[in-house]
Amino acid sequence: MKTVRLKIDATTLDSPRTGRLNAAQLDATTEADIAAQAAQDDALTMQDAAQFARRVRRRLGFSQAEFASRIDVSLETIRNWEQGKRSPTGAAKALLKVLDKAPEAALAALY
Repeated sequence: MKTVRLKIDATTLDSPRTGRLNAAQLDATTEADIAAQAAQDDALTMQDAAQFARRVRRRLGFSQAEFASRIDVSLETIRNWEQGKRSPTGAAKALLKVLDKAPEAALAALY
């Protein structure tokens, strides 16, 4: 494999690089705007997790109560996940991913 080395002299560039940045909008953004956007992003993340948990359960064909029993968590936990009040973390999140990708193996390992 051949290696080619290039040197770029920034002083000889025709024009400065500009991205698609709206400087006026950026300058007008306040800390409150940033906090509101962060809260909105967090809410969307929770909804994504809720939809994922609901989709996994429905793909397996379980009711919420049956799913809770099968993965050994409370029914309230399943409800909180699916309503977006809480998000599965750690081992629960990993288990949902395994149930999504290899449901037969995951369910066999649980029982």
